[in-house]
Amino acid sequence: MATYLDFEKHIKQIDEEISTAKIKEDAHAVEILQKNLEKEIAKTYKNLSEYQKLQLARHPDRPYAIDYMRSLLSGYYELHGDRTFRDDASIVCYIGTFAGRRIVMIGEQKGRGTKNKIRRNFGMPCPEGYRKVLRVCKLAEKFSIPIVFFVDTPGAYPGIGAEERGQSEAIARNLYELSVLNTKTISIIIGEGGSGGALALGVADKVAMMTYSVFSVISPEGCAAILWNDPAKQESATKAMRITADDLKSLSLIDDVIEEPLMGAHRDKDGAIMAVGSYIIQSLQLLDGMDEEDRQEARYRKIVSIGAYRE
Repeated sequence: MATYLDFEKHIKQIDEEISTAKIKEDAHAVEILQKNLEKEIAKTYKNLSEYQKLQLARHPDRPYAIDYMRSLLSGYYELHGDRTFRDDASIVCYIGTFAGRRIVMIGEQKGRGTKNKIRRNFGMPCPEGYRKVLRVCKLAEKFSIPIVFFVDTPGAYPGIGAEERGQSEAIARNLYELSVLNTKTISIIIGEGGSGGALALGVADKVAMMTYSVFSVISPEGCAAILWNDPAKQESATKAMRITADDLKSLSLIDDVIEEPLMGAHRDKDGAIMAVGSYIIQSLQLLDGMDEEDRQEARYRKIVSIGAYRE
């Protein structure tokens, strides 16, 4: 069953009326209701608040990393393990063919259903997950295979075991290594890009966000708890933090915004996957036109410009 957010109650009502009309085989009513649905969706999504975009970024029906990978890649093969501790299921790595070329795709997977969410640790990687990312990136670098990252996590796992095994070092190591990686890289925030868990996959030649995604160094709940000692003020924190795709694009913290279908990726998964696929093709064509030295210099300039300001 579809999941509806608070601000989608009118959409839910029309969807239910359409289902009833279909049961009654009233084609005329279905046609009218479909037009009403399109108008309601356009009205609802035209002026979304920052908090509503956050809710959409976390929507359980959005396509996850595996959905994109298995739809875009052909002849794919999953790579496992960090060769040191264990295989972290919250990180998925695939190698396959996309648009006629070999490509590696790496992403954070939240999981669907209780058992799968627990297995994927709700998309919160441990240190071995980030070391798995780096191992696969080094493999891709060795064979000059482009890499696409799919970022979708509430943050790195904060458990004691993860800290004991070097969570902060693993994230810092990825930030450093990905900044100098000698192959083409693209990072796409497809949902929730939270904290260092997202930053560890967010260093690339091209960094883009889906329309209804967020990217921040802390969750709005965590920000509200620190600033106001009240996690319930997450809506105010979301607005103040400026974590939406349009905000980060205006601040030059990302390169591009990938336009989702008007109704959102959670209601049109195929449309969202097609949009991401088109962006990857365009980005690779752009990166193909740059020589290695210029591409790495452009990546370096982008990284060092983050945080720059003028009086």
